[in-house]
Amino acid sequence: MQEYSESAIKASTEADAAYCKFIMPNDVGATGGHQSGYHIHKNSYSLIFNEPGLRGQNREKTITIKWQDDFETTSRFIYYGQGTRNEYRLTRFGRDFPFQSAESIGSLLILCKVSNEFYSGYVLETEYEIENFLNYFSISPTEANGLISKVSATPADLEELISRYVAGLGETDDFPSTQELSEMARQISQSARGNEDADTLSNPDDIITRWVDTEYSLFKGIEKSKYRQQLGTPFGEVDILIEFANTILNRRKSRAGKSLEYHLAKIFDVNNLPYSAQKKTEGHKKPDFIIPSIELYHDNGYNADKLVFLASKTTCKDRWRQVLNEAARTPHKHLFTLQPSISSNQLNEMKDENLTLVVPAKNLNTFPAENRGDILTLRDFIVSAKTLIAT
Repeated sequence: MQEYSESAIKASTEADAAYCKFIMPNDVGATGGHQSGYHIHKNSYSLIFNEPGLRGQNREKTITIKWQDDFETTSRFIYYGQGTRNEYRLTRFGRDFPFQSAESIGSLLILCKVSNEFYSGYVLETEYEIENFLNYFSISPTEANGLISKVSATPADLEELISRYVAGLGETDDFPSTQELSEMARQISQSARGNEDADTLSNPDDIITRWVDTEYSLFKGIEKSKYRQQLGTPFGEVDILIEFANTILNRRKSRAGKSLEYHLAKIFDVNNLPYSAQKKTEGHKKPDFIIPSIELYHDNGYNADKLVFLASKTTCKDRWRQVLNEAARTPHKHLFTLQPSISSNQLNEMKDENLTLVVPAKNLNTFPAENRGDILTLRDFIVSAKTLIAT
């Protein structure tokens, strides 16, 4: 399969406006409703029109889109403002268009405005491509629905707190460790929004996304400070520029997954859910979380049905199978992800492999309706795990 993330990144940086979103069931007609075409967030109307649509009237624009640097469609942006509808959609792709089937659910759609009537479009179908694109722009998977300039921006209520922390780091070239960053993100979130301990108990689903998004903003603030001198100085050689860019991207990639584990661990601590994190099971395998403990996992006298395994991945469109053999004694596996939506076929495959997906509550409705009963929210998972180990 050809890799398109680099082309999508280049097109997004050069475009007049660029937009990204995960493809949802109602984007491809998988919900049985009357909607058709890709839904475009209302806050992103400037991708299409000069001003927002007016209620009581429809408005449309015909455009040409070049997809995957390969083929073109004559498509239509339309604002539906009549009746009960108030939404923007991209429609009309032609009979053989490959990205309007249920199998595209969970892929990342990118639209880049080249001119008023011409756009570049990309659909990223693999986890590698999706993470490469999101990491380049430092976009959290929970925020990937809007104009890239907006979803990658630091929220106003965090800006001053982050600037204060970054200034306190001084002139050292060293980055704080991922664990330090995660702890500071939680402190900043709490300073901005008040005491979160009660929410961590009653609403861990909102808290986990809040902490993750805060850390993305914090990390970007540190990058801007640490790399200010390099970014203001010509590199002179392309190889030096590439090496510098790869250093940044590799740090972003390694941070994202590890920080999610730290935030989950904090939530489990507050909820008094016992666990062992990153401890060896078989061979060199180190699952993210074994509940209640790695000691009981290795105790053959302990009932394996009372063991719980949870892996965590920021996205899990195609690499979810990697977790299936990480804890052989646990008959059933769990995987927490920030990614909104996956196709029914993949969710059915997960079920056949005794793997249960765990997602933030706000993401649950993005999954196909027929599969939602097999998916747990984070709060559901905590309650279930505590009940299981207590029986």
